Amino acid sequence: MTEDARCKIIFVGAHPDDPETACGGTMALLAQAGHEVVAAYLTRGEAGIPGASYQEAAATRTTEALRACELLGARAVFLGQIDGQCEVNAARYDEIHRFLEDEQPDLIFTHWPIDTHRDHRACSSLVYDAWLRMGRRVPLFYFECMAGQQSHKFFPTDYVDITSVIELKHQACLVHESQRVAEWYADSHGKMEVFRGLECGSDYAEAFVRHAQSADITLSLYL
Repeated sequence: MTEDARCKIIFVGAHPDDPETACGGTMALLAQAGHEVVAAYLTRGEAGIPGASYQEAAATRTTEALRACELLGARAVFLGQIDGQCEVNAARYDEIHRFLEDEQPDLIFTHWPIDTHRDHRACSSLVYDAWLRMGRRVPLFYFECMAGQQSHKFFPTDYVDITSVIELKHQACLVHESQRVAEWYADSHGKMEVFRGLECGSDYAEAFVRHAQSADITLSLYL
């Protein structure tokens, strides 16, 4: 890949483990294709470890996210909000807009907005607003989390065959030991990977919704 063909691709998730579990395979494939992959976390997962203080949980989950990103070939960025207390207001809209303008991504991925987790919805809204303010000049894709449990009414427009990196994705997800990923992954994201694979004719896949006002591109162009 030439330097001119190298793209910067940002995945914005609400918590450590969201981008990895939802689209870690796609992240790995894009990194292997020579692109710069950024995992931007709205929070550090402060409320995610029962019995731990917010400071303790943030430290643990930050370490896990950094290790997961290392495995996937991504750069981690933490955007400063608090797990369970994510805000959607003028200041936070400006904050995410500044971050994305500074990064100048070629593709943006974030949470599907119809989701049972309020932090996921907040993250999606903030990124969407920033994308609008940026003139819709780069493609925007939505990813799903625990389809049917958290993400609802998700009808994919694009699929990525992740069969070649499925083990790597699982390794990156299992790094999040504080979330006891090994106990629930197979019944949620594991089933999702197989089902999306069946839909597109592969063993394992991840699915996305491209915003209709984005450029008419397919993800295969980047892989």
